[in-house]
Amino acid sequence: MAGHAKKATKKFEKNRLKDTLEKRKEIAKIKQRNQLKAKKKARNAKDNATSPSADPDLTKSKDRPDGQEKLNEMSVDQFFQGGFELPEPKKVKAATKVSTHAPKTGKRKRGSDDASSESSSEEDGQPLSDGDADSGGEDGIENHQDDLDALAEKDPEFYKYLQENDAELLDFGGGDLAEVDQLSEDEKPKKKQKNSATVAATDEIAQGEEDEDTNGQIDVTMAMVAKWKTAMVEQHSLRAMRRVVLAFKAAAYVNTDDEKERKYSISSPDVYHQLLMLALEHVPSVLHHHVPAKEPPTGKVRIATDTKKYRTLTPLLKSHSAAVIHLLENLSDASTLKKTLDALVPLLPYLLSFKKVLKSLVKSTVDIWADTSTTDSTRITAFLVIRRLAVISDASIRTALLKSTYQGLVKGSRVTNPHTLPAINLMKNSAAELWGIDPGIGYTTGFVYIRQLAVHLRTSITQPTKDSYKQIYNWQYVHSLDFWSRMISTHCSPASNPSLKASSDSPLHPLLYPLVQITLGALRLIPTPAYYPLRFQLTRSLLRVSRATTTYIPLAPSLLEVLQSAEMTKPPKPSTLKSLDFTTALRVPKPYLRTRTYQDGLGELLVELMAEFFSIWAKHIAFPELSLPPIVHLKRWVKTSTSNTKSPNGIKNMTSDKSKGHNRNSRLTSSISLLVQKLESNARWIEERRRHVEFGPSNREEVDAFLREVEVGDTPLGAFVEGLRRETEEREKMLERAREAEKKDRLRDREEDEEMEVDGVDVEDVEDDDENE
Repeated sequence: MAGHAKKATKKFEKNRLKDTLEKRKEIAKIKQRNQLKAKKKARNAKDNATSPSADPDLTKSKDRPDGQEKLNEMSVDQFFQGGFELPEPKKVKAATKVSTHAPKTGKRKRGSDDASSESSSEEDGQPLSDGDADSGGEDGIENHQDDLDALAEKDPEFYKYLQENDAELLDFGGGDLAEVDQLSEDEKPKKKQKNSATVAATDEIAQGEEDEDTNGQIDVTMAMVAKWKTAMVEQHSLRAMRRVVLAFKAAAYVNTDDEKERKYSISSPDVYHQLLMLALEHVPSVLHHHVPAKEPPTGKVRIATDTKKYRTLTPLLKSHSAAVIHLLENLSDASTLKKTLDALVPLLPYLLSFKKVLKSLVKSTVDIWADTSTTDSTRITAFLVIRRLAVISDASIRTALLKSTYQGLVKGSRVTNPHTLPAINLMKNSAAELWGIDPGIGYTTGFVYIRQLAVHLRTSITQPTKDSYKQIYNWQYVHSLDFWSRMISTHCSPASNPSLKASSDSPLHPLLYPLVQITLGALRLIPTPAYYPLRFQLTRSLLRVSRATTTYIPLAPSLLEVLQSAEMTKPPKPSTLKSLDFTTALRVPKPYLRTRTYQDGLGELLVELMAEFFSIWAKHIAFPELSLPPIVHLKRWVKTSTSNTKSPNGIKNMTSDKSKGHNRNSRLTSSISLLVQKLESNARWIEERRRHVEFGPSNREEVDAFLREVEVGDTPLGAFVEGLRRETEEREKMLERAREAEKKDRLRDREEDEEMEVDGVDVEDVEDDDENE
């Protein structure tokens, strides 16, 4: 049917499309190389002719240029495979004159045997080897480069676009690292004019490197590293940089399954360390000296990618980048990993034209950033690399970078416990900053992933199964919603962004409504006491958004539902369980249900979240009307919990407390009564100050400006909330100290067990003896 792809087409696109495109590119390169080879053979045959009059065909073709005749005989496919070479009669004549005097320049002519062997290899359709391509296609490559230069003159805008977006396409035949030596040779005369000491050092380095050019593998020594460092620091030597890059690549792939033979080998740990430091610290500086990167105030880095030196250094840059990326994937030491990440920052402007290299680099850096076992300093360094790339890159790279960052965040938040939670929070806060670099791209990517969360929620509701809720009630989904709330709170808050007059002025503000709807839907998906910790997690996310954007979100009903549940109205069972940590729990373990421990924890969190919600609107002119229904609800619950079970005439009622649903938790009742008092006090405080206003509810500007100069902490409810926050911070510090003490005890016990095993004493026997005593 029109507009729909067939199943076979989809299967082909999924499984074989990528390989097919790669094969076609390889075949196109081979065809282009063979075409250049054929043109070279034709020129050689023409040069080997005795005279122009000896061949009658040449006499006949004098009136018409040979290129024009070939062009008329070419098909369209042959024309496009030939590298877009147009016939230029003047250039052909000049080439003929040069070929006539070829013996004077020392250029070698091919015999008939070489021509016949070349033609036979072309007829067989076999691809040429690298040696054949270098020896037989050098002039063809030069002509191809001439065509590229002509393209730069005729259409400079298109040529500039290719340089900025796909420099690999223009890097034809530039993969020979030996050209770096030629650049070093070109620089020698300039350096000889400076002083004799520099000349002596250069000669010493050159002599040492000539000794290194052997067929066998070279073992790097400290003296060689010192020579390279001197040449790179004092002379900015490209030849020394090339040696360092090759040795660094051998060091990066040491002790791996890579079977490639390297020119250098490293056997000493000290040499390995010094070589790594030399490559990471000084290769970017030498590169910047020869190809400087200019960064105007707009933030876009500019590099002269159209120079010969840049094209020559391209393979060296790719080789070094590949080695650094491989090193990142295999390092375990935190300090070395941080040093390697720091060395990537100055290399980023030179890698913008190489999309494949950037893809691998982003993946490796995001994996380090999203690994919860990474230290905070290393994670921050990895984020700085990601942020720097996002600032200087274009829209396509920036989009891919944001997607990779979000996927890494979701992957790294799978396991959440007291030890990994600080790292996850750091990842969420740092990643939220990236979405403000380009709000347009940030909105597009944010909309895609928030819609993905909505699809999961809708599927769980419309197609319920036994385990469908697990797609929603997991840490990755909860952290995703919390991350988007942090992102919107960061970039849509007028308090943190002075350029915004209102939260609605931000391009990311339209993401607020769908996020709130999805969060409220996930919050009430399973309204059972076992998932109250998850409800509180999502409530905190919504409170953050509401406070930052001054957007009213009705959270009081969902919190009052918890207060009316059986977990809060029924008398609890006594329990000796330790307090539950609600920050690292989504579901309550079954032994905690209907216990005094769980009820006390619910009561504390309920009062805290209710106070936080109303403190957002503590200065609003409509606070008395907003707080009236919850106050009535809370008073009714307190009255029911404290009601006497005896009848008015003093006779005890036959109905038990449990059947009537009374809760005798005096601690919970007193905390809720205190919250009611603070709400009523704040309502009276607002009524006193709005009694003298002279505007109506329709005047939105005056309504929003009401008590704008007053701080929230100066209100009765605001002071109460600040006290609750201090108590929460103290409680968290106590829990952190308890965790640290428990961790130290476990480490001490483990060390003692290891010492006893070393001494030959069985730990189990010692425990049995202690029990018998």
